[in-house]
Formats: sequence, C-alpha cells, structure tokens
Amino acid sequence: MQIDDEYDRPAVEAVLAESSDPDNPGPDELHDWVRESFRIAVVGLSRDPSKAARRVPSYLAAKGAEVIPVNPNADRILGKPARKALADVTEPVDMVLVFRPSGEAGAVLREAVARPEDPIAWLQEGIRDDEAAREARDAGHRVVQDLCIYKVHRALGDTLRRADGKAAG
Repeated sequence: MQIDDEYDRPAVEAVLAESSDPDNPGPDELHDWVRESFRIAVVGLSRDPSKAARRVPSYLAAKGAEVIPVNPNADRILGKPARKALADVTEPVDMVLVFRPSGEAGAVLREAVARPEDPIAWLQEGIRDDEAAREARDAGHRVVQDLCIYKVHRALGDTLRRADGKAAG
C-alpha cells in the first residue's frame, strides 16, 4: 500500500495522542510531510542495532528513504559513510530526524531549520525542546517533537513515496 490521499486517519490520530506536544501538526500535515520526505539526515543514528536510533532509520531505509547517517563516533553506518555533524551533510535533505537527548535537541533543531532547503525537523519520541520548537514554528518552519516517525509511518500505510513520484518503496 502506498501513502496517498487515503490513509487510516484514526490510526494516525492515535499515534499523535501519544505525543506530549499538542502543537505537533495534525494527521493531514503529517501525511504530507512524510510523503515529501525521501532524503533524511539522521542525527544520532546509532551503531548499535538494538537501539531505536538504529532500528527506526533502518526501517525507513528499507522502505525507500535515503538515510544519511550523522554520528561523530562512526565511520560507516547502514553501509553509508557517517557524517560527523549535520553541517557535514552537503546534499539537500527533506527531513532532519533527531535521536539526541532533549538537552542537545534544541541546537540540532535550530541548525536543521537554518539549512537553505528548510527541511522538516523531527525530534523522535521522548525528545523535546519546547523553546527551540516554538521559535522555529513561529518563524514558519516545520517541526515535530516527541513523536515516533516509525509509528506514524506505519499508521500512514508503511510505504514512502515522494509526491512527485521520484521514489517508491
């Protein structure tokens, strides 16, 4: 099943209800944002296959996303060269997915929304920085926090596809 205009809205609403951030976008926006996200820089992608910070990006890669690992302590992850910092990602990205502690997340979020391509900044489940998120949202940037992209993706139908048809899972 591909993500398109029909999806299980109650399933997405149930996932959204698990987040502690009432200012996250609604189901339709999440649908569009995930649908538009093909190249994803993952800040904090783990070398440890047992951690969510490795399992979730692995899942996204298996579903068709181009995952760019960002981890200063790794040379390669998921068969790709790891970048030491988000600033080392020179190609445009659709999303910056953050797996860093909440105390570090604000700096990464601010760096993400300052990128010229204005990617979606997504702080994974359990990760929040309300001040940085508010600043970014007030400036018109797309921000999600304390929400699991894996759960959202599954609720949307389990397949990535760009709106322009460039990628299919």
